[in-house]
Amino acid sequence: MSGTSGSPRSKTAAAAAAALALLVPGCAGGGSGDSGAAPSPQSTYSAVVAAAEPTPATDDFSVVEIQGIKIGAPKNWSIDKASGLLCMRPPGQDSCGYGAVQVIPHVAENDPNKWPKKQFNDPNGWASEPTACRSLGTADSGGAGVTGAEQLDVDNPQGLTQHADGLRSHHREWEVACENGDTFEVRLWFLPQSDIAVYVWSVDAQYSALYDEIAKSMNTDDYKRD
Repeated sequence: MSGTSGSPRSKTAAAAAAALALLVPGCAGGGSGDSGAAPSPQSTYSAVVAAAEPTPATDDFSVVEIQGIKIGAPKNWSIDKASGLLCMRPPGQDSCGYGAVQVIPHVAENDPNKWPKKQFNDPNGWASEPTACRSLGTADSGGAGVTGAEQLDVDNPQGLTQHADGLRSHHREWEVACENGDTFEVRLWFLPQSDIAVYVWSVDAQYSALYDEIAKSMNTDDYKRD
């Protein structure tokens, strides 16, 4: 598997799957940003929210774990753990690149550019080094550069996603244009206090809804926060 935190990886995919069940639809009680007004990312870690496993809705999903972070994964996807991250690879993908989902603990702490903590709100915040094209045709080689990127609208107007443990993350999506005329999409869910990222390196459109449900299923109750 090649590098972490948004550095290039590879390849193509197949097969869609069902959605995961969110076990904790409510908010965490107490703490910063959870007292009534506008919701904020990453509520405080309160005993008010019961520990919730990201239990899958069907037999097509299983729970996988890295450093105490539990998250739902499609059972027909391959799971790798290397270079400090967990990677879910869709069928047909032999490396952690195109179409894959990465779960990265202590992501900014271990990134030389402190990505994504400093960049998640920027047009070029889609990677630590936002320079290489990741379209389907270039994901393996990284043989084309990029000409620009823009943030896309997400379902929540405040740009937040709530996870199975009740915590909220910054949810960001980008469309990136390549020098060869290709485009690709990148997705990120980032918990700033926990310093955890769920990251779709290059979106395979057939799994578009599935990525969202995978991210929502994450439970960080057993994760050791610095």
